[in-house]
Amino acid sequence: MTPKKFLLSVGGSLVVPDEIDTGFIGRFYETIVERIGDGCSFVLVVGGGKTARRYINAAGQIHHIEDEDKDWLGIHATRMNAHFLRTVFREFAFPKINTNPHDLEDFLHVKEPILVAGGWRPGFSTDYIAVLLAEYLGFSSLLNLSNVDGVYDRNPKEYTDATRFESLSWKKYRALIGDVWRPGMNVPFDPIASKLAEEKGFSVTVMDGADTENLRRVLLGERGIGTVLH
Repeated sequence: MTPKKFLLSVGGSLVVPDEIDTGFIGRFYETIVERIGDGCSFVLVVGGGKTARRYINAAGQIHHIEDEDKDWLGIHATRMNAHFLRTVFREFAFPKINTNPHDLEDFLHVKEPILVAGGWRPGFSTDYIAVLLAEYLGFSSLLNLSNVDGVYDRNPKEYTDATRFESLSWKKYRALIGDVWRPGMNVPFDPIASKLAEEKGFSVTVMDGADTENLRRVLLGERGIGTVLH
């Protein structure tokens, strides 16, 4: 049976790869609204992406800044991106973005088919927020929309013979990326969130969010291109 509720972790690199990608946003909007028409609902957790990294790098070029300040810059970038998506989906979205995954009083009683969340506090990425929301809202899996089409044995941008995994255990995935979170870290799914997802028994599908046709197939319950972490 095709699921009717989806939790999507939307990478900020998709929203703002350099400039705001209105082409992607338009395709994403149409894909999501199509499924809403079929009775589906969505939780969208939005990352900071390049916007966050630009602020972090710029501040660091002037003088040394602490990791906590780097994280706060990233958190505000996620909230700006989240508010942008909530505005795009205004007709369908709950009017308030969530910025604390432990405070879901609003989210638990809404009628709107789209709920949007941004960053929370230093030390925790939006990947981590997505896992917490999955636990609290009753999901056992989520889709991680990234700017890569899955997890590879090595960087596919550097190695043409890199191999994409169809599925990968959390243990093997964490061996690839390590266990330490750093502000602005750029990995398919962050290590702290991965540890929590493993503890909770959740699965995460890492996929290229820009390929909205592939996303559409997955939302229809069909097999798509990506890596399932489990």
